[in-house]
Amino acid sequence: MPPILKLDHVDLHLKSEAGLVHILKDISLELPGAKTVGIMGPSGSGKTTLLMVLGGLEKPTAGTVEVAGTALNGMDEDALATFRRDHIGIVFQNFHLIPTMTALENVAIPLEFAGAENAFGKAEEALDAVGLKARVKHYPGQLSGGEQQRVAIARAFVARPRLILADEPTGNLDAETGQKVMRLMFDMTKKHGTTLILVTHDERLAESCDMQVRLRDGMVLQ
Repeated sequence: MPPILKLDHVDLHLKSEAGLVHILKDISLELPGAKTVGIMGPSGSGKTTLLMVLGGLEKPTAGTVEVAGTALNGMDEDALATFRRDHIGIVFQNFHLIPTMTALENVAIPLEFAGAENAFGKAEEALDAVGLKARVKHYPGQLSGGEQQRVAIARAFVARPRLILADEPTGNLDAETGQKVMRLMFDMTKKHGTTLILVTHDERLAESCDMQVRLRDGMVLQ
């Protein structure tokens, strides 16, 4: 199986008040498909920035990024947005649900953007799969943190993407709820044959992944 992700000598500089900051430094990686990968490293090591590069949300200053055999370099913002819609699901620490939409509407969004048939039926099935069948008409403000994150997981998986990017998905949850959320993510990843890239500070959580990538000062240690 060809790698789902391939980075070749990726560098990233970002502007700050103090001048250019070298965030990612000569990163080369190949990650296989249908695996779980934990990205570890101290604060400021570049974990979240690397995730943004993998999702086409941040363009590298140098080097190339390929996702599912497609080079992201050179794509404009519209093309990147379409590519993410079709191939990538993202789970954020802060849920990023639209507060004026119900759980069902939040999950249906990527399907509606893609012009999929029966978007709301598929969204309801996705919510049922994460244990929220009885909460489809509830708004984010009526849900607990764990329930909101399950809505976000359903939204990420609903279009059956090849790649899921998760940035500290349990960071705003208590330990017990966080464990339940991660079991759900691992189960769904295995069920759908998806690749999960997980940024985490939790050593035990990273070790439960198939592979680990460790960063420090913007460089891959191992």
